[in-house]
Amino acid sequence: MKNEINSISTEIGNLGICLSGGGALGFAHIGVLQSLEDNGIFPQRIVGSSMGAIVGTLYAAGYTPANMLQLIKDDKLYRISKLMTFRAGFLKSGLANHSMLRGLIKELIPHNCFEQLQLKLHICVANLNNAKWEIVETGNELDKWVAASATIPGLFETMMIGDVFYVDGGLLNNMPAQGINEFCHTIIGVDVLPHIVPAELNKPIDTLAFAVRAMQHQNSKAGRNLCQFIIEPKAIIDFNEFSFDAYQAIYQQGYDATNKFLAENPRMLELKK
Repeated sequence: MKNEINSISTEIGNLGICLSGGGALGFAHIGVLQSLEDNGIFPQRIVGSSMGAIVGTLYAAGYTPANMLQLIKDDKLYRISKLMTFRAGFLKSGLANHSMLRGLIKELIPHNCFEQLQLKLHICVANLNNAKWEIVETGNELDKWVAASATIPGLFETMMIGDVFYVDGGLLNNMPAQGINEFCHTIIGVDVLPHIVPAELNKPIDTLAFAVRAMQHQNSKAGRNLCQFIIEPKAIIDFNEFSFDAYQAIYQQGYDATNKFLAENPRMLELKK
């Protein structure tokens, strides 16, 4: 594990992609990956927080964007109730635990091991013991680390691994490009929580949502600065982090945003395989 990376790239030519957290808005990542593939661009190394870690893990395991869409349609990936197991007495730790998500990862990736993935994967988690973000990239407990990265504080049970409490990586680093910077000559960043100016904030819940987004935008800046390209799907304008039923429209936003970005940044096509 590490939380500061400053060394020079040791794998020149390696193309990386950084996938932000964002709940249901993270379905845009699937559309981004599809557009990149349609244009001959295939990242070899992935880092992600929260939903970015979930999508990134499946992609690293060899699931194509089309496979992921089918998983959603099969009711395995999109309903938040399917990824949670609700429990009584939730105020003690969280509203739900991660047994469904962990079971899904082990079902789809039976070896449950970082080293056996088809692509190099790095997952960002937030360590509550030392109040720092960490990057995890080795071991045979993939399901635990994916679940830890997606543990929204207060909503899910805190993940305890060893004697350390872990929660959502996006809490401290929602764009963890630092995790792959030493390995990659180019990093494509995908931020599904770009900063937008609120039109109005009449409800306390809306104020809370924008406050959290502002915090995540601030903790994303260092990672964003390490990306040579930043794609920002704008699904956040029409949907929110819990719009799981809108997966198809959010996917399309990611696909269209990437096609538009490629047209406006033709230099990116030099990354073709």
